[in-house]
Amino acid sequence: MPRIPRFFMNDPKAAYHVISRTALLGHNILGPEEKDYLLNLIRWLSQVYFVEVYGFAIMGNHFHLLCRMLPEDQFSDEEVKQRIRLYYGPKRKIFFYEELIQKWRARLGNLSRYVQDIKQRFSRWYNKRVDRKGYFWADRFKSVIIETGEALLNCLAYIELNPVRAGIVEKPEDYRWCSLGYRSRKGYRSRKGTGKNFLSLNLGLTSWENKSEKEKLELLREFVYRKGGLGESERGTGEIFRQRVRCFTESLVIGSRGFVEEAAQKLRGLLRFKRDALKSPRKDGPIKAKRNKKITKLPDVEKEMVFL
Repeated sequence: MPRIPRFFMNDPKAAYHVISRTALLGHNILGPEEKDYLLNLIRWLSQVYFVEVYGFAIMGNHFHLLCRMLPEDQFSDEEVKQRIRLYYGPKRKIFFYEELIQKWRARLGNLSRYVQDIKQRFSRWYNKRVDRKGYFWADRFKSVIIETGEALLNCLAYIELNPVRAGIVEKPEDYRWCSLGYRSRKGYRSRKGTGKNFLSLNLGLTSWENKSEKEKLELLREFVYRKGGLGESERGTGEIFRQRVRCFTESLVIGSRGFVEEAAQKLRGLLRFKRDALKSPRKDGPIKAKRNKKITKLPDVEKEMVFL
């Protein structure tokens, strides 16, 4: 099967579950210092990019990040300038002009650039720290499209339970490098100095619309405990997310039937465009038949879609 191209949805309901693993052997490549540095990068760059971060879990050899890219047109030119200044720091003198602003506007709303920035900055820091060269991260990152609402809540609970599944802690609050653990340590100061879009609880749930931040956090905690079978009252009643659930890491899209069908239609169009582009003759002659054969049959899109 040909590798499916990176697929993004220009839809306000589309969030992304990002997963990236290290290229180095071992389960504990990321120690406390490395995890702290990676978390600080995620926090800082969430103020720079047009992104709403819902949750994260940084493990010994990989990390999970749940986020949504915000529409570029909701930010003024002045806001773009402020984010560029934040990115380069106060010592950098910047001459702003229209082309530069539009270039950065497109960059700041791009998920690939956001994750790339996180990974590249961490790699440079890590390699310098241990005096090594070469790649730190394995291949490109995975991203699963998650519809806001129930699907997003379920995916967030799955991410929060990563350290519990790994047997590191009994409760996610006891793990400082997942979002519930971070909130537990920081309390209601957890978003101070990070912007309103870091650890947002605006998950797209209509039943949460009139709830306070404190109430939303308690509802999230109760949901995570129920799905993980945590606590005396929940023990033996849930535990569905105590095991690895493949759909949250291996699927293309998770959501309601309408959302998934719309995504499938867009993806089929993208795959056909890629296939036709590869099959078209080049200036130096046609593509080799062997390469043609690889892209003749489109991947079975429906097998990678999950209705929730």
